[in-house]
Amino acid sequence: MALDSAAATDKYTAQRYTARVALRDHTMRYLHTMIRASDLDATLDFFCAKLGLVEVNRYDSEQGRFTLVFLAAPDDVDHANSTKSPLLEITYNWDAENYDGGRNFGHLAYCVDNIYDVCQRLMNSGVTINRPPRDGHMAFVRSPDGISIELLQDGESLPPQEPWISMENTGSW
Repeated sequence: MALDSAAATDKYTAQRYTARVALRDHTMRYLHTMIRASDLDATLDFFCAKLGLVEVNRYDSEQGRFTLVFLAAPDDVDHANSTKSPLLEITYNWDAENYDGGRNFGHLAYCVDNIYDVCQRLMNSGVTINRPPRDGHMAFVRSPDGISIELLQDGESLPPQEPWISMENTGSW
């Protein structure tokens, strides 16, 4: 058993090292963690008034019927009320939804320098692209434990291209 465990550890270490070497040419930056709120006022009261986070951005979508509120720790906000630090995204869906079973946790988000290259590398490694980057801007994948990971193109969206344009969503994201 010890031999199998050591072999698995060596394989894991080698995979981690290979991944680090492969990623040196790619830029990736952690952006935010998203959670859903059933009561936006109560959620903001908790995170802002009680915990001390600061609202740095808000977006309301009439068409999508949701509000996004981005929060940061006070020390992570500069005098222009902007931040490059990881954020907490609160998503409030205007229509009632049930968030039992952990559905209130949404996803982790990373900014990447080339979304097509990252998605292709992931596919080549056996990862399912749940929401392909058809728009050259956003994709979703899931961790082995089912955690959604959002990948966002840094800067302007890339021009739409195949195979991504015609690729369908797979599973949930």
